[in-house]
Amino acid sequence: MQEPALVVGVSSRALFDLRDADRIFKEEGLHAYCAHQIEHERDVLEPGTGFPLVRKLLELGRTRVIVTSRNNADTSLRIFNSIEHYGLDIARAALTSGAPLPPYLKAFGVDLFLSAEESDVRRALDEGIAAALIYPPTSAVNASAELRIAFDGDAVLFSEESERIYRREGLARFEDHERQHARRPLADGPFAKLLRVLAELQAQVGGERIRTALVTARSSPAHERVIHTLRAWNVRVDEAFFLGGLPKHEVLEAFRPHIFFDDHPGYCEAASRVVPTARVPARVRDQSPKRRR
Repeated sequence: MQEPALVVGVSSRALFDLRDADRIFKEEGLHAYCAHQIEHERDVLEPGTGFPLVRKLLELGRTRVIVTSRNNADTSLRIFNSIEHYGLDIARAALTSGAPLPPYLKAFGVDLFLSAEESDVRRALDEGIAAALIYPPTSAVNASAELRIAFDGDAVLFSEESERIYRREGLARFEDHERQHARRPLADGPFAKLLRVLAELQAQVGGERIRTALVTARSSPAHERVIHTLRAWNVRVDEAFFLGGLPKHEVLEAFRPHIFFDDHPGYCEAASRVVPTARVPARVRDQSPKRRR
């Protein structure tokens, strides 16, 4: 069997819309939740936020998907029945009966982990795995024949180095720092490796089948360092938007990604209303009320 170029771990709550079942768990407890899942195990679940991305990746080939859940095997039949209903080629699963999932992600060789559980996302990031917290599903439907993925820059593709300068010292100091270091590549952020893997997959399946975009709040003169960084990585993005602090959601609605990754809650909240969105939790966030550029 040919080795996959990309391995994706997706939690059941990211793959399917399990909000009703989750509400029962929170309001009525584990016993009521288990009874509900078993009673409805033949009822097909509606797609969740991560569903369009997973389906498109599987269509491309060279991708392996592992469904993960804190359910036990007995309450997971509804998930497997829904996978079969939609014809998703997912054969592997990690079911932990309430135990944290991240310790098992490396065993499966996961490159990207999508979950609705923030503690699992944070632990996966600490393990060096690209991971993001899925927002509730949007009604937007992307029927594009190509896979489309959009990324924020600082603290997502790139390290938080420059972001910290902005938060501590303001926009003028940030721009001066980026101008002085324009030709010094930024360090890797948590999703840098994923972008490289996507570039390899793009080369294997054909560039016209995958389209990537950088959607960043940076503007001139801070754009130059980004361009030199991508050159140093030998990676290209198909589209780049340097918005200078403008809202991102209108550009994202035009680009129509299957998923958008950002670290900023405000941008994610707005984007999640128009496109599938996932937040990359910051490891250490400055609590200053200063608005992000």
